[in-house]
Amino acid sequence: MSTRARRGRRGLATRLLLAQVVVLLASLLTAGLVALLVGPSLFHAHVLQVRPVWDPAELEHIERGFREASFVALSAGLLISLGCAIAVTWWMTRGMQRTLDALTTAASKVSRGHLSSRVSSAGGGAELDTLAGAFNLMAGQLEQTEATRRRLLSDLAHELRTPISTIQLYCEGLTDGVIQWDEATERVLTEHTARLARLAGDIDDVSRAEEGRLELDLSPVPVTDLVASTVQRQQDVFAAAGVRLTGEYRTAGDAVVHVDTDRLGQVLDNLLRNALRHTPQGGAVVVSAGRAGEEVQVTVTDSGDGIPAEQLSHVFERFYRGDTARDRDHGGSGIGLTISRAIADAHGGSLTASSEGRGRGSSFTLRLPVRARQRSVPAHGTDRS
Repeated sequence: MSTRARRGRRGLATRLLLAQVVVLLASLLTAGLVALLVGPSLFHAHVLQVRPVWDPAELEHIERGFREASFVALSAGLLISLGCAIAVTWWMTRGMQRTLDALTTAASKVSRGHLSSRVSSAGGGAELDTLAGAFNLMAGQLEQTEATRRRLLSDLAHELRTPISTIQLYCEGLTDGVIQWDEATERVLTEHTARLARLAGDIDDVSRAEEGRLELDLSPVPVTDLVASTVQRQQDVFAAAGVRLTGEYRTAGDAVVHVDTDRLGQVLDNLLRNALRHTPQGGAVVVSAGRAGEEVQVTVTDSGDGIPAEQLSHVFERFYRGDTARDRDHGGSGIGLTISRAIADAHGGSLTASSEGRGRGSSFTLRLPVRARQRSVPAHGTDRS
């Protein structure tokens, strides 16, 4: 914007003052015209009622005095009204201008990447306070998104660096003849190639989940069968880790849900792996299923690390890890709960987390309608691991 254009734009206080001045001038012009057209004739009629016959010079002097008095009164009224208008305009625009200036400054900072900028209420009225609140909410979401993006890039770089470096090292060794092609070399290259493929698949799953492109193949499945098969499938893994895994399904009765068995199996496997990752040896994980009204609830409860209160709202954020000390091999890629919640949403259900605090275990509850209807809802969250 040019300097001339900037100077040509008037501030809010100036525009309000000009508007009030225009109203005052219009009112004065109207009053003056009325006084000019109606006042003298009425005054002349009243004077003649007092004395029917006047000396022409006296009558002219009286009427001139009336006109001058009217002019002085209207002028004084205009000046007083103008002073009141300036005072009222200053009082009205003081808080509004502060809020607008703060919004302008904060928006300029946000545009330059300072996403921590916020606007405090300056008494500009309910509308401007609402605008300031909406701006703060937007800035907070942008800041959170930017933090997630940076964490995502950092995680991806770490995930890619190790297998790529290992594969590159082995390829150079094979080329130079330092490393021989044997069963151990094949196993290492296969494991790291599979890790890259798994990472690519996870990223694609996150993208599909957030864009609402999950495709479901629905079929009626008894809840007890769905949960029991998952528990049976994970028993050996839990036994090897020294963690007791049990299932409780009696309260589910004969409830049947219309779900994609592969996708729901993926959700339950993610929840169980997440519970195992955060439960020490000797701990216990319980999978319970029951019916609550028109919903079926499947809850995975562990006796492990627990989730601090300040982290509960973040466990479904993309690539979020509550324990940053964990490496990616033992802490998970951080997207299991993202995909799990997206699958639950696509089935018309929900996935929530709860915990009484650090060291007191945690619970993840999957809710599904008894008569599920497919729908796709973009999700924004990640694994806490």
